[in-house]
Amino acid sequence: MNFETLLVDVDDRGVATLTLNRPDKHNAMSGTMIIELKQAAMALGADRAVRVVVLTGAGKSFCAGGDLGWMQAQMAADAETRFIEARKLAEALQALNTMSKPLIGKLQGNAFGGGVGMASVCDVAIGADALTMGLTETKLGLIPATIGPYVLSRMGEAMARRVFMSARLFNAQEAVTLGLLAKAVPQDALDAAVEAEVVPYLACAPDAVARAKALARSLGPRIDEDVIDHTIRELVACWEGSEAQEGISAFFNKEKPGWLR
Repeated sequence: MNFETLLVDVDDRGVATLTLNRPDKHNAMSGTMIIELKQAAMALGADRAVRVVVLTGAGKSFCAGGDLGWMQAQMAADAETRFIEARKLAEALQALNTMSKPLIGKLQGNAFGGGVGMASVCDVAIGADALTMGLTETKLGLIPATIGPYVLSRMGEAMARRVFMSARLFNAQEAVTLGLLAKAVPQDALDAAVEAEVVPYLACAPDAVARAKALARSLGPRIDEDVIDHTIRELVACWEGSEAQEGISAFFNKEKPGWLR
């Protein structure tokens, strides 16, 4: 599999490593990366030689969220185009969430916005103890919409409401308390901690693992087309509003939005 923004490596055990590969941009999700994430998830899910997938990011950060250039383009687009682009992100997240293979997240550095969303679609996410996370959308006049179903599914409403609206940053230890991470370990122990999550699957029947994962999803919170469409409409409504225009413009112009106190 050859991608512009991703690296895919499969070892001789069938363990695939899916790496976000825009390290100079802290792996912020561009339009191309969003499309390629869906393609990679579908390809890995269909590959019977793959037993487990590890999702990680190259360089200093796991994922800094949405690429700001991509967000600027959405602000200049019409409502129909915004809806189409938001759906691409929603479809990428759903492809990762429903992939039949176990998905293990390996997080370091920063995970903001969409990066939190991608941690939330992992079956298990392990973070370096210096990791910083945050749902930062409301600082820009936006909301964590398309990632919302996965964040709420992972954290539960009570935990999510601690950080879902405030855009405050939190560390790896709090992320464990919130349910986003299974554990936080020193950076030099991160590889070993992820490997400890991978190894048990190699002794399991692959089809049984896939069925068990699908069953767990079906018994959990509903994330279907109606839910996804609702989140997209909410995001587009924010893009149409004055706060997003002001917030994103202020960010790029290094100014303060009117709500900043």
